[in-house]
Parts: sequence; C-alpha cells; structure tokens
Amino acid sequence: MDISLNFQPGQIVSLEHGDRNLYAEVIQVVVSRQLCWVRPLLLVAFTQEPPLVTDLRDASDLFWPVNLFRPALDTEVITLLSQVLAKEPKAEPDSVANQQLNQFIHQLWQAYQKGLGTRD
Repeated sequence: MDISLNFQPGQIVSLEHGDRNLYAEVIQVVVSRQLCWVRPLLLVAFTQEPPLVTDLRDASDLFWPVNLFRPALDTEVITLLSQVLAKEPKAEPDSVANQQLNQFIHQLWQAYQKGLGTRD
C-alpha cells in the first residue's frame, strides 16, 4: 500500500525538487482525487551551509498530487522549524517568500508534467 495515502492531518510532509524542499503540514488527503491539501511551512534551499530557510507560514494552502509527497523525518524538520518559530510573526505577508514558493511550485509542476509525458 502506498504510504502517501496514510498521511494524517497535522503530519509534516516534504516535496523535493533539485536542491530545494518544501515542508508543509497535511490538512487533509482527498483520496478520491489522489490530492493532498497542505499548508506550506518552509522552503529550504540546500545550496549553502547552513541551508537557506524561507518562512511560508503565511502562504496560501496547496492541493497537490499526493504521490509526490514523502513523510518528513523529525530529525530533518525540527532544527529547520525551530529557526522559523523563534522569529516573531510578520505583520504583513512576505511577497518575496510567496514569489519563491510560486517559482518552486511552477518548476516542480513542469518537471512532473515532463515525467508524465515520458511514461507509456
């Protein structure tokens, strides 16, 4: 059985593309449509040491194919989340963070579509 269908509300999951990971909280799995409704938390770029962490807690929720997510490990998420949770919440939405999320999602979707096109 596919583990992605067993995601639970509140669980942290990850979408990976290139050297970046999107970490998000599961809101609900829509089994009939094979979609996962998630609330973005962090976008992490592993291009440098330490990784560049972008706070996405104010970003819009996503519906995304459930099979593209993997469960995030506690050991990888705790230190990243602690960096963001230690900061004060922003008074207004961060447009740069939203732009980074949109770019990541766009690139990931293009890669996903190319992958679908090559399958018979």
